[in-house]
Amino acid sequence: MAQKLLHACYRVYDLEATKKFYTEVFDFKVTNELDYPEHKFTLVYMQVPGSDFELELTYNYESEPYEIGNGFSHLALGVDDLEETYAKAQESGYEMTEIKSLPDGSVSYFFISDPDGYRLEVMENK
Repeated sequence: MAQKLLHACYRVYDLEATKKFYTEVFDFKVTNELDYPEHKFTLVYMQVPGSDFELELTYNYESEPYEIGNGFSHLALGVDDLEETYAKAQESGYEMTEIKSLPDGSVSYFFISDPDGYRLEVMENK
């Protein structure tokens, strides 16, 4: 039986700020935007070029900011040039860590938080 991961959903408080984060700091593209005013929510689907996996942003009208549970950690994004991506992310002003490596040095990465506090681990493609 063939299976594939389709999308992950984030509930977001400020849809425009979150779209800006993923499209301007990184290279996500909006693939679909569905607004349901009668049900008071909007869905925005985003993809990184070359990937089938989507990030679904769910905006519920008139909601309070969301609390992120302690069981969820992050999504990971592979990039071709970690140093270049890190420099661009630093210019954005979003909360982020320094570049770190696993104890054996096999992988380098940094974490950056989007406007809702969801963390994205950014690591170099190998």
